[in-house]
Amino acid sequence: MGGWSYAGRWALVTGASAGIGEAFARALAGRGMHVALSARREDRLRELAEELRSAHSVETAVLPADLSGPGAASGLWSMATAGGRSMSLLVNNAGFGLRGEFTELPLDRQQEMLRLNCAVPMELMHLALAAGTTGIINVASIAGYQPVPTMAAYSASKAFLLTLSEAVAEEMRGTSTRIVTVNPGPVATEFQRVAGTSVTRRTLGLRTPEQVVGAALRTLEAGGGTVVPGLTNRLSAVVVRVAPRSLVLKVAKKMMKSFR
Repeated sequence: MGGWSYAGRWALVTGASAGIGEAFARALAGRGMHVALSARREDRLRELAEELRSAHSVETAVLPADLSGPGAASGLWSMATAGGRSMSLLVNNAGFGLRGEFTELPLDRQQEMLRLNCAVPMELMHLALAAGTTGIINVASIAGYQPVPTMAAYSASKAFLLTLSEAVAEEMRGTSTRIVTVNPGPVATEFQRVAGTSVTRRTLGLRTPEQVVGAALRTLEAGGGTVVPGLTNRLSAVVVRVAPRSLVLKVAKKMMKSFR
């Protein structure tokens, strides 16, 4: 199974107002896909939507939403598919991270992160598959391959999404549905500011949003699967699976200090 038809079809992109989500929206519109854009910041969405319509002659839908609330995911899906729109591709990108000692981070903020990083993509994926959507891209993280001290709940949330996405992909094997699990390493986006981390041009494994999106779309076109963008990040994902768990934890803790 190869190739993927973009032109004239609809995609729903969450977290589309900045970073990787914005890069997905630009790349998909550039390939002729109509895009439904969702994030909390309506002004940014409208500006991006107008730019994409003008540059690529595609249709856009602006769907401002705070997905952390109860029922928000199903509400978003209803808005995205209103008026007979059929979503051929879902990009589950919305999410955030928190850095700090587990006992020092506010519990309610960690619970909000788990809802957005785990429950929302699971619900949207379930709704999309039930509606016949044949392309799903779940943005997990290289952090999901190992426990990360000082980002304990975040790494756990991405481990959940990674495992869920790969398991559902296997269930869908042999069908026309393609599921991509993309696991970025460090990327210079607003994520770092919210999470309380930082990266520089010297950060090991650093990728741009466009490089992450390119890797995800190539995997989609090839039939789906799991991808870790960047050779350094791919090697890291392999090493943490075979190295002693105690060593992985110590190295992860040391590396987190470099992201301050």
